[in-house]
Amino acid sequence: MKKMFAAMALGAALALPAVPAMAGKDLDAVKARGQLVCGVAVGGIAGFMVVDNQGKWTGMNVDICRGVSAALFGDSEKVKYVPLSGQQRFTALQAGEVDLLSNNSTWTLTRDTALGLDFVGITYYDGQGFMVPKKLGVKSAKELNGASICVLTGSTSELNIADYFRANKMTFKPVLFEDPDQSRSAFFNGRCDAYSGDQARLYATRIANAPNPDDYIVLPEVISKEPLGPVVRHGDNQFADIVRWTQYAMLEAEEYGITSKNVDEMLKSDNPAIKRILGVTPGMGKALGVDEKWVYNIIKQVGSYGESFERNVGSGSLLKIPRGQNALWIQGGLQYAPPIR
Repeated sequence: MKKMFAAMALGAALALPAVPAMAGKDLDAVKARGQLVCGVAVGGIAGFMVVDNQGKWTGMNVDICRGVSAALFGDSEKVKYVPLSGQQRFTALQAGEVDLLSNNSTWTLTRDTALGLDFVGITYYDGQGFMVPKKLGVKSAKELNGASICVLTGSTSELNIADYFRANKMTFKPVLFEDPDQSRSAFFNGRCDAYSGDQARLYATRIANAPNPDDYIVLPEVISKEPLGPVVRHGDNQFADIVRWTQYAMLEAEEYGITSKNVDEMLKSDNPAIKRILGVTPGMGKALGVDEKWVYNIIKQVGSYGESFERNVGSGSLLKIPRGQNALWIQGGLQYAPPIR
């Protein structure tokens, strides 16, 4: 009898109609404004967020903002970018000065809880390391006892260095900066023995900012986990869902071989999953509270996760960072999107 009632309850649950998403105050404000306000990193990070002389922002993190705009408005360019320092970023989000942070912020417990914020995904799996001049003659971070280290204040990097040196019974002299440009300049001008930050930042800084990149090396040690992803305020679940599923849509598109170049042809696919993803079979857009063409718009205008990675930081960029942990799960990486269904 219990099994029968359980089966009946399950059947009833499966038969329930989908409930349309209800907009919250943050999403209402974005729609009323007609523009997404996205917080990026002051000074930029090559490959992740950089601005040109015409004020145009590009990069892997910028693509998340563009994707959210495409999902909401059908137009990836309805975004205002606000550069924020490491110390300003979370306060600015809390105060409503930006709708979304997409600036290589590390997901930690206290940031995700005590600050009243929500991390909604992991755009890039990273870890902290050290860069040194070759002339220093150092081959390992464990040879940095007593070294002066340039690092950004208000970052997890500052805390990780203290933990690492304490655990290895070493000392160091922190040289703290709020502005990344000042930190990089100080390191390349010899004010610090080492420069520390996320590996992605180190490789970007070496390629884009070093007077001669070959004069510097990134040491082999990775001293932390740095899951980097977009951040929103607590309290508007639908807006958080839209940001979260924008990234998942870019991952799902890569997994199914959908790109900005073939997305129109893919509309003719007989694959039920692709038909759901691209809105040929309706329902997913309604569930999220956006147009049924939301994924089509993201991929057509921004591209899949793989396209964004390769264009900005991978083989098609100056950085040439291998996919590594950021490969899809079917390729041995950690990037894994729940199904769009």
